[in-house]
Amino acid sequence: MKKILIIEDNEDVRENTADLLHLAGYDTATASEGRSGLRCVQDFRPDLILCDIMMPGMDGYQVLEAVLQDPETAHTPFIFLTAKTEKADIRKGMNLGADDYLTKPFEEEELLEAIRSRLRKHDFLRQEFSPGMPGIRQFVESAAAYLNTDYIELKYYSKTYEVRDYLFMEGDGAHHLYFLKKGLIKTYKSTEAGKELVTGLFSSGHFVGQLSLLNPGGVYLETAIAMEVSEIYAIPKGDFIHLLESNREVSRKFMELISGELIDVQEQLVHMAYWPVKQRVARTLLKLRDAGLMQEEGPEGIEIAREDLAGMVGTATETTIRALSELKADGVIRMGKARRIIIADPERLQELAESG
Repeated sequence: MKKILIIEDNEDVRENTADLLHLAGYDTATASEGRSGLRCVQDFRPDLILCDIMMPGMDGYQVLEAVLQDPETAHTPFIFLTAKTEKADIRKGMNLGADDYLTKPFEEEELLEAIRSRLRKHDFLRQEFSPGMPGIRQFVESAAAYLNTDYIELKYYSKTYEVRDYLFMEGDGAHHLYFLKKGLIKTYKSTEAGKELVTGLFSSGHFVGQLSLLNPGGVYLETAIAMEVSEIYAIPKGDFIHLLESNREVSRKFMELISGELIDVQEQLVHMAYWPVKQRVARTLLKLRDAGLMQEEGPEGIEIAREDLAGMVGTATETTIRALSELKADGVIRMGKARRIIIADPERLQELAESG
């Protein structure tokens, strides 16, 4: 249950607001002036603060300044309640760092929507996203929730792709972001020699094609193909771009992730050029595990064509098969039904991935 602190010297406004928020499912605390409000901030640790501006003694501006000076409370969403509508007063509060303001008297839904909006923003900005594609996928889902967009299943229609059906091909016009509800998708780039360099395998709940939508050339940077019967939603490029452009915090976080993804790709190319094949195979298997595509000591494992695995490793299929045989002989992996690969000793596999 989210906690909200109300600092307001008018008893009727204070108590009525507390009752309204309690009925809406929030845990509330109240204070009648600034100094007691600050003590309540320390004791109650609210998720959001509603604060009147004009109060005896310490006014709302001073409360906000004190909250911002404490590292433990500096990021708490802060909404001013004010009976004044002069632009100078509103501007002063926003310049000091307030997240929003409400002019009294306010409507019930106006208050609740302001609180929901600021809590969504706070939850989104507190999240840490790891570099690389898993972080980007998590970011897109969290950003969509933060911006209160409709669920993909409600807004778009899904399409079923049969095995070996293409979602898009390298060089095609990039017009959609794809959300994989069920199935398995492989992405790859074609080399000058006509071979495939596998860039990723994606299972249910993942997005495909994010980076291509930002490509200045307007085309997909890789090919995506269904490896099993898959149910997929196509999200128009304009909706994805709107997601990024509609909010500065969303754009900033996404650009940070893009930078991390480019660094990750660069490191992958270096590893493919200089690392031993066995080490590269170990790292690839760990990536497949982290993406949720294979199990440790489970009944399923992952069924992946050896040429696809070789494409991800960046070596010949025969060389990859030899490395797998060595890992099997060492007891690091084992083979399940239909040549599925199962990690038998994750600690040893991690050691190999890190040290070769």
